Amino acid sequence: MIVLDVDGTLLNDDHIITARMRAAVIKVQQMGIRIVLASGRPTYGLLPLAKELDMDKNDGYILAYNGGQIMNVQTGDIVFEKHINPKMLPYLERKAIKNNFSIFTYCDDTIIANDLSDEHILQEAGLNAMRLKEVDNFAEAVTFSPYKCMIVSDDEKALERLENQWKKHLAGELDVFRSETYFLEVVPPSINKANTLSILLEKLSVAAESVIAIGDGVCDVTMIQLAGYGIAMGNAQESVKACADYVTLTNDRDGVAAAIEKMVLAEIHPTDIPLDKLNESGKRALMGNLGIQFTYASEDRIEATMPVDERTRQPFGILHGGATLALAETVAGLGSMILCKPEELVYGMQISGNHVSTAHEGDTVRAVATILHKGRSSHIWNVDIYTSTDKLVSSIRVVNSVLKKR
Repeated sequence: MIVLDVDGTLLNDDHIITARMRAAVIKVQQMGIRIVLASGRPTYGLLPLAKELDMDKNDGYILAYNGGQIMNVQTGDIVFEKHINPKMLPYLERKAIKNNFSIFTYCDDTIIANDLSDEHILQEAGLNAMRLKEVDNFAEAVTFSPYKCMIVSDDEKALERLENQWKKHLAGELDVFRSETYFLEVVPPSINKANTLSILLEKLSVAAESVIAIGDGVCDVTMIQLAGYGIAMGNAQESVKACADYVTLTNDRDGVAAAIEKMVLAEIHPTDIPLDKLNESGKRALMGNLGIQFTYASEDRIEATMPVDERTRQPFGILHGGATLALAETVAGLGSMILCKPEELVYGMQISGNHVSTAHEGDTVRAVATILHKGRSSHIWNVDIYTSTDKLVSSIRVVNSVLKKR
């Protein structure tokens, strides 16, 4: 499992996921590694990012509200959640007003706040693509149990004084911490990224030693220390770097992708790839639609099967030549992906096939791809496709282009 903080870690300073970052995260998922996004953001603000990373197709998880909720992205199921006791809201609101602070919380796709003129609240809504609702009486308007409340002020010293007071006064009832110089977060007791991650690991029977955690903020320290291998971003505070096993590049230099390429992709061998996970991840892709299943993978040979049925046959019950070519591209594509270095990408460039004989509906054909040429800029594969009785159906040549990631 790889656990990623979002802002300042997964996202660059323009708040986007770069092509290199997306490619690295998707590639490790195809190899059977789960991805967890662990963030102070609400679930609504994290879901689009998770789907951009194909986590909805690969059993990914969102750890939102700094640990207040865990969601399975693929199913939408809530695995864990913990709320603030609503009886505490009037007290929080009184203290905020007394200190001239703003206060807000999240409800589905909406931020409920007592002051919509605050630039930090407006920025938070923009980052998460959420609507805004201004209320005169915050405690009365929040008719649900929130995952967390946010106290907002540019007066850092005043916010720090309130933080210190509440750490003593609210101990056991609520936890408080600074996530930004202008944000004081109020969460249920014992809620942080590490404690909630521990719950997820137990549910999934994953050992902490099998986890890589990457982050840049003070809120990430606990999960960095919990993980078997903790990584701090190059843009992290020095106190965060001191707690990590390794410091990667900054978020503006694709630090997460660089760490994944170095620590994971460069260390994975073809025999380590769980084919069941690979087949599962391809269910919603073309290979899944055609019933293609990988059965063997090594550096110089890839094998897969495909049924001859209503999806892959011509109207008269004979294997369709287009489906045959798709099968060949699929196995050659995996082969080149295995051969590529972490800093490389592979694209299909040319395919040519010689159809020798037929396969009939009800049969299952087998593709065997072998590497003919492994160059710096291209791979050439020969793919032979056989019936279940080992009769040669097609012999296909696939050329893949190898490019350096930008």
